[in-house]
Amino acid sequence: MSIIEKTKSEITFSKDEFIISKTDLKGKITYCNELFIEVSQYNEDELLGAPHSLLRHPDMPSVIFAHLWSELQLGHEVFAYVKNRNKLGKFYWVLAFVTPSFNEKGELFEYFSVRRVPASQDIIETIDSLYSKLLLEEKRAGLSASQALLNKILEDKGVSYEEFIFSF
Repeated sequence: MSIIEKTKSEITFSKDEFIISKTDLKGKITYCNELFIEVSQYNEDELLGAPHSLLRHPDMPSVIFAHLWSELQLGHEVFAYVKNRNKLGKFYWVLAFVTPSFNEKGELFEYFSVRRVPASQDIIETIDSLYSKLLLEEKRAGLSASQALLNKILEDKGVSYEEFIFSF
C-alpha cells in the first residue's frame, strides 16, 4: 500500500483497498485496519478510544452526519461521501458504507464502516459543490436550514438520499 499525494493537501489510496473501522455506539473507534492508520497518520493508540470525528474535515456539513447517525440508530445501513482530514491536515475523500451490528439478542452494539476511494473526480467535484452549499446554509441559518436545503435538492431531483448517492 502506498498513499498517493495528489496535491499539496490531498491524498488518496488505491481503488482496490478499503479503510475499515468499528466504533461503539457513541462513535469511539474500537478497531481500525492498517490502511486506516496509514491514511490517517495517527498511530493505533491515538485512534483506539478516540471519537471517529477526530478525522472530520471542516468542509463537511453537519447535516450529512445527522443523516448518517439518524439512519444508523434506526438500524439502517448508510452510504455517504465523506471528506476526512488526517493528522497532518491533508484531506481525502471516501465513499463510506456504514452498517449497524447486532448481537445475538438483536441489540445494536457497534457500527462497522468500510470506505473506499470514490469512483471518479467528477463525483468528488459534484459532492464537494453540494457540501459547500449545505455548509454555507448551515453557517448562515443552522442545521435545520441545511437539512431543508438538502431535502429541497433531493425533492427537485426526485430522489432519496440513497438514490442520490448511487446516481453517480
